[in-house]
Amino acid sequence: MKPYVSVAVDGPVGAGKSSIARTAAKMLGYIYVDTGALYRAVGLYCHRNGVDMAQPDAIASVLPEIHPEIRLIDGTQHIYLNKEDVSEEIRLPEISMAASAVSAVSAVRAALLDLQRNMAKTNNVIMDGRDIGTVVLPDATVKIFLTAAPEIRAKRRYDELCAKGVQTTFEEVLADLNTRDYNDSHRETAPLKQADDAVLADTSALDFEQSCELICNIIKERL
Repeated sequence: MKPYVSVAVDGPVGAGKSSIARTAAKMLGYIYVDTGALYRAVGLYCHRNGVDMAQPDAIASVLPEIHPEIRLIDGTQHIYLNKEDVSEEIRLPEISMAASAVSAVSAVRAALLDLQRNMAKTNNVIMDGRDIGTVVLPDATVKIFLTAAPEIRAKRRYDELCAKGVQTTFEEVLADLNTRDYNDSHRETAPLKQADDAVLADTSALDFEQSCELICNIIKERL
């Protein structure tokens, strides 16, 4: 039996990792795994329960109470938190910042590591996040670092939030994005960085369809 194919897609916030990786997975017949959603679920729990995000020990202490799951329903990924579907709520801006805070805690990353790796052992997957190619799947079949200019990423995220009816401004979205970029790349545990053997994919000048085609082509060329 041929070994399962694992594709690691890393990159900064707002690079379109989730939407592009999800579409590419569908085009290739792979399972899409949005690892960032798991951290968002942990962040949501901490946000709801008033956990001090500036205290790693406080975050680590509630981990036994948090049970995130990835479920595939009609081919679409849903995120469950303690058996509640929170797929929409975890996308709110305040939960983005909470996710950034909890993802810097080594105990959180360790708790979610096996869950992520097990999915790659039993499926052909495209998995996206911040440290997939460097930490979660260091032996991934294909590694891609997906990025775009900060202003481009902020505009895409701003349009996405507006479409969902979220009240915000482009300036606020750009400021949040720059903060998360700094936090993600400077944290002690598994900082955001391009793996040495990852292919750089800059989509600044590409539309969504072109970006998906680029990712699929990179994967096919390396199989």
